[in-house]
Amino acid sequence: MKKIGLFLLVTIAFLSCKKLNEDPKSIIVQDQFYQTSNDAISAVTSVYSALNTDPGGDFPMYGRQLYFMADAATDDETEGNAASNADVRAMGSIAYIANNNRILGNWTQHYRGINWANVAIDKISAMQLDTTLKNRLVRESKFIRALLYFNLVRLFGDVPLVLHQAATISQTTVERTPAEDVYKQIIADLTDAENLPASYSGNDIGRATSGAAKTLLVKIYLTRKDWKNAIAKSLEVINGPYGYGLFGNYADVFNKSTKNGKEHIFSVQFLSNSGASNSRDRIMTDVFSGFGTKIPPDLPADSTLYKSFVSTDTRKAVTYFTSLVNPATGLPFKFKYIGLRKFVDTTQLLTPVESGINFPVLRYADVLLMYAEALNEDQGPTTAAYAAIDQVRERAKVPDITPGLSQSAFRDAVYQERRFEFVQEGQRWFDLVRTGRLVAAVKTVIAKSAVSDKDNLFPIPQAEIDVNPKVTQNPGW
Repeated sequence: MKKIGLFLLVTIAFLSCKKLNEDPKSIIVQDQFYQTSNDAISAVTSVYSALNTDPGGDFPMYGRQLYFMADAATDDETEGNAASNADVRAMGSIAYIANNNRILGNWTQHYRGINWANVAIDKISAMQLDTTLKNRLVRESKFIRALLYFNLVRLFGDVPLVLHQAATISQTTVERTPAEDVYKQIIADLTDAENLPASYSGNDIGRATSGAAKTLLVKIYLTRKDWKNAIAKSLEVINGPYGYGLFGNYADVFNKSTKNGKEHIFSVQFLSNSGASNSRDRIMTDVFSGFGTKIPPDLPADSTLYKSFVSTDTRKAVTYFTSLVNPATGLPFKFKYIGLRKFVDTTQLLTPVESGINFPVLRYADVLLMYAEALNEDQGPTTAAYAAIDQVRERAKVPDITPGLSQSAFRDAVYQERRFEFVQEGQRWFDLVRTGRLVAAVKTVIAKSAVSDKDNLFPIPQAEIDVNPKVTQNPGW
């Protein structure tokens, strides 16, 4: 068995790059770093690389790794016959165990990114730098750390909370920290990150902003059922100096030409051919080679959701495909299956794993739907709650929500709207768990009927337990 410990998996190094979607080119030893402002900027840029690259050549976290847990393990998606990896297939059929390498991959990548952020925070804080730049870089690192811990605490529950680089091997054995304390640290990091700039220009576009920190706080408050804080923070985003709004065309959320636009609050940056590419387009691998002759690795779990979109809903054609233009002939090619489309880069159909489509971690439609949900839970279906959800529906070209709904019926309407809006965007598993619907929803998919209450948390990777006896396993695993 491959054993990878919480800290032992991380080499104390940084990857040197300048742009957020640039593939890191060289490893720089820590002692040679943190001499100049350019060193500090490059180090923090490398913290972002934890989101879009993997030093070992595995799927990037937001390129596809997180997909296996947040999407494939839900009622929305599953693994097709072309998925040859047994651990990948297990994620799609809810047959995973603590030895699953996709679960370990997520744990490893998240803690690697956290360690990089910890080193940057500590080292940059001690540097003699322009105060404004120093504070900005530390706060960017805190935003990334908060995002990664937020993923971990939702996926695994209590997790080791580590805020500094381990100085000795003896410090690599750390107990799991209660989720409540992990959330306190996440909120503290994001509260500081709220002081980030509201926007950037040039090569800095795509870095974490104050609006991104506020939006992530909304999601945290919603997860914790802190409705009043979720409402208040949503309004700070909606009424703030950010200029956020919905694209008129839903497809522009996933078009390369409209990257980092007004709806994108925080996106993981990807670039075709010459940088970190979005390997979520691996769902199209067999289409690249055979153009429709085989089943791709990832598919809708069944046709239920696909058929649930009303005929006018513009999101359906962006989310799924049944035909694409064959770039070799210029003619449409029809498929025998429904494919997942959002991250398929149609300019790169013949070049596997080279999608340049960014991954939207936080976008304005999410703010509107979280605001509507929090208002309804706190005050019932208010006029403002209706207005928020209807903005999203009107962009999708579907009728407004029926007026006069009960609080329960409105709750269901928001829940269903989130499902239509965020297919493939790493939201579904988290939404199912936080609303207590995971088991009932996933059981509707025949291939996933083995789901049970223990699946509301994933197992702690066995490889971590093997090297850290202080880490215990989740119940039922």
